[in-house]
Amino acid sequence: MRRVRSALCYTLAATAALVASPPLSGQQYPAKPVKIIVAFPPGAVTDTTARLIAPRLTAALGQPVIVENKPGASGIIGTEAALRAPPDGYTLTMLSSAYATAPALHRLNFDPIGDVTPIIQISRQPFLVTVTPSLPVKNVQELVALAKASPGKLNFASAGQGSPSHLAAELFATRAGIKMNHVPYKGGGQVVADTISGQTDVFFSPLPTALPHVKAGKLRAIAVASRERTAAAPDIPTVAESGLDYEVALWVGLAGPKGLPRPIVERINSEVTMAMKSGETGERLQAVGLSPAGGTPEQFLATIKKEIELWREVAREAGLQPG
Repeated sequence: MRRVRSALCYTLAATAALVASPPLSGQQYPAKPVKIIVAFPPGAVTDTTARLIAPRLTAALGQPVIVENKPGASGIIGTEAALRAPPDGYTLTMLSSAYATAPALHRLNFDPIGDVTPIIQISRQPFLVTVTPSLPVKNVQELVALAKASPGKLNFASAGQGSPSHLAAELFATRAGIKMNHVPYKGGGQVVADTISGQTDVFFSPLPTALPHVKAGKLRAIAVASRERTAAAPDIPTVAESGLDYEVALWVGLAGPKGLPRPIVERINSEVTMAMKSGETGERLQAVGLSPAGGTPEQFLATIKKEIELWREVAREAGLQPG
């Protein structure tokens, strides 16, 4: 009887403690430093965005917001680590378009929809269709004509198998009715160098990566893959201006593991939104070729779902198989 009474007292005490100490709400959060995992090396667009947002969140939340790089396997290693963290708001991750292309060609150990809590899309940026300066093309029509005249002779480089730059080029080839050979690299830095030197012919590059080389005359940009011309390079025509129905944008956004409490999601979404509206953050994003995005968690989730479906279809049409 004494043991029963003791167990009952313990249960009542534990219940009282839970009532007295409810889970952190959006206003009580955070009570300790917050970590943002970036699944790519320092200097990548995802990393740049995280380091731009982190100081603003630090000031708004009253706790240090620390960026931790965990690169590998086209962003899969760091992303998986972040999504396996406790859903308490203290481990977040910067997702990028690579998150949506990965399911098309990689076997994942997580559900890219069910195991994530999208918080906010932060930015968008178009691809630049770039070619080595020695290639005798100055616009999309000439590139397509050259590819059709010499099927399988042109090489396009990418930042890796299943990367956004890979599937963006595959989509372009499908829409244009051409065939190019894929040359995958481990990251974008060497791709630019080899395209400049002529070791590869074509590279669908993130705008911030290629634009400095284009302005320096080392790389030729023949089109921007957005519906409208970009303010960062207004003289470069869009692919659509050539008559080809093609638009591809890269994006970066903040997310957490499955089950992240809604009050915390709303708090972070609100703080990032205010940071982007402050003017300074938006201007700094635009300075590196990024357009501020924003929106609700639901809108961000819809973007992720739509792009996962798109890139899976592109991979099927190109005859690519998950590895």
